Amino acid sequence: MLENLELHKILRTALANGGEFADIYFEEGASTGIACDDGRIERVVAGSDRGVGIRVIADLRTAYAYTNNVTEEALLELARIVSRAVKGKEFGAAIDLRSRTIAPGFTIVEPPELVPLERRVAMVNEADRAARGYDPRVRQVSVSYRDGRSKTQIANSYGEFVEFSRTGVVFAVQAVAGDGSVIQTGYEPVGGFCGLEILGGRPPAEIALAAARRAVMMLGATKSPGGMMPVVLSSEAGGTMVHEAIGHGLEGDLVEAGVSMYTGKLGTMVASPLVTVVDDATIPNARGSFSFDDEAVPARRNVLVENGVLKGYLYDRLSAMKSGAASTGNGRRESYASKPIVRMTNTMILPGETAPEDVVKEAARGLFVKKMGGGQVNTVTGDFVFEVTEGYLIENGEVGEPVRGATLTGNGPTVLQNVVRVGNDLGFGIGTCGKDGQGIPVSDAQPTLLISEITVGGSA
Repeated sequence: MLENLELHKILRTALANGGEFADIYFEEGASTGIACDDGRIERVVAGSDRGVGIRVIADLRTAYAYTNNVTEEALLELARIVSRAVKGKEFGAAIDLRSRTIAPGFTIVEPPELVPLERRVAMVNEADRAARGYDPRVRQVSVSYRDGRSKTQIANSYGEFVEFSRTGVVFAVQAVAGDGSVIQTGYEPVGGFCGLEILGGRPPAEIALAAARRAVMMLGATKSPGGMMPVVLSSEAGGTMVHEAIGHGLEGDLVEAGVSMYTGKLGTMVASPLVTVVDDATIPNARGSFSFDDEAVPARRNVLVENGVLKGYLYDRLSAMKSGAASTGNGRRESYASKPIVRMTNTMILPGETAPEDVVKEAARGLFVKKMGGGQVNTVTGDFVFEVTEGYLIENGEVGEPVRGATLTGNGPTVLQNVVRVGNDLGFGIGTCGKDGQGIPVSDAQPTLLISEITVGGSA
């Protein structure tokens, strides 16, 4: 679409009152969503959207506006609106947009739009039946399916003009089980920038049974003990810890503003020598991956912590300008209606050398966390709290009986310093990360980890 417009003229108009940088972001896409609750298909929603956003950065401040009217006249008016919001040094460089980079997308084996809607609805019904049939104590089941595809074009005042496409699928099941006054919930999602082949490798019924099994099993769990104790985080826990405990604190806007406890700590030990943390947007088909970020910067693998030493931060263009650094390809936005901000992609602790079962044996006693729930972190102090949705006691170096009601409370750098064993496995979890009112797809990963001591909140 943008290739048919006088992009040079639009960018010059946006920079009429000065500025260091301007870009045009075009996006068009279509999606389908299916929701099943209480054994009934409640919603089948299909829609499409398209629009353009124009941004100017002047004196390290951002002016941004967007529209659904994708005509040259409308975009010139939008550029004039943005230009009136800024004052800065005149942009005198040439803007050459004659070449366009079309990025190859990830391989999509089974594009969702080519699969009949009836089949996609049948998958949702299949999952609902499987979860409900698992055990009579399963009282409620919710199944959600969403697919989407989009095409994006970005042109900027540096002369960069890129185009890329994305196709994604998310399938999730939540099961609620009850026994008397005890209610427990199991949740299981899968997804990525891929097609329906992801449900060939892990069918809807299998996903549903995992959620139902977790909910029913936790009904019979004893109440978790509390106090300081060793904790083993299974690779199946999915990396929530690394995302919350350190990931957000390494985002450049928070670092530059001084509201991250990692500000000014480059080159210092912030974790155990066994811990290496990377943010990698280049993993094929992963939920946080892409070819270019939403500012036309190529995707890359960023090493953040290497053998415990803080090596770098995550930057978008604006935070990089403020810090005198280069963008790390982490400028992301929810849609054309949002300006880009610094965001994680696929954030993970890299595997070590110890077999997972030996990590558990090393603990002798404590808590084994198989699945994590939601979490919160104070980026200024690094303090966090996480819910444990599936946990077990470790007794005599073996995983024992299940426990419920556990939470993990601690301080990110302290806990990472207390990692004493790192497994040679790696497990991924997916999610939608919220920040500044925007939600973007991410994944997190970790190997099996032994933390020598952490505060477990429990009710026993």
